[in-house]
Formats: sequence, structure tokens, C-alpha cells
Amino acid sequence: MKTDKTNLLEYKGYYGSIEFDLENKRLYGQLLGIKGAYIYEGNTLEELEKDFQQFVNDYLYDCKNDGIKPQKPNLGNLNVRLKTDTYLRAIREAKREGISLNRYINNALESFIL
Repeated sequence: MKTDKTNLLEYKGYYGSIEFDLENKRLYGQLLGIKGAYIYEGNTLEELEKDFQQFVNDYLYDCKNDGIKPQKPNLGNLNVRLKTDTYLRAIREAKREGISLNRYINNALESFIL
């Protein structure tokens, strides 16, 4: 089980959020990158991690028993609609820098959020 500075849990290639409910004073999270609402919870970080890990194990077990291929997290893919002029300017700048449009947008976003 891994955690990192982005407040994500990772187990067996699945990722989950770490969130806090102030009203109920509980930790909870949601499995990320797959379709559906998959929630786990705990009173402590250790309980949350354990529930997340158990959830992933149960999900994989149920898929195997039901003969269903488990969903793999779809993280890192994003569809964005740009205004035409923004799109054309981005293509021009990417070509000027000698990189793909995908790399140009990724670089721009990384510099913006860091």
C-alpha cells in the first residue's frame, strides 16, 4: 500500500482518494479511474487504508467469480474541448517547440499546477 503527497492510496494498480467528512468526523475515499461509485471509509488512516485494500480485493474476487474482466483505472486520459483559436495557437506553439500537441498541453498544465 502506498500513499503520496497527492492524498491518494494505491493498491494492486488501483487508486483511491483520501477525504474527510467534517460533520461526521470520518475519513472516506472513492476508487478512482473506473466507472461506478465505489466508496470506502474508516475512523483512522489505518482503517481507511485497510478498507480500501479490502475493497480492491473484494472487487477483484467478485469479478473473477462472476467471469467479468475487472476495469483497469483510466487515469491520465482527458478529453478537452478548446476554442478554435486556442487550439490553433497551441498547435503553432507546439510545432515551434518541436513537440507534440499532447506534450505541449501536458507541459503547460504541469507548469500551471506546480
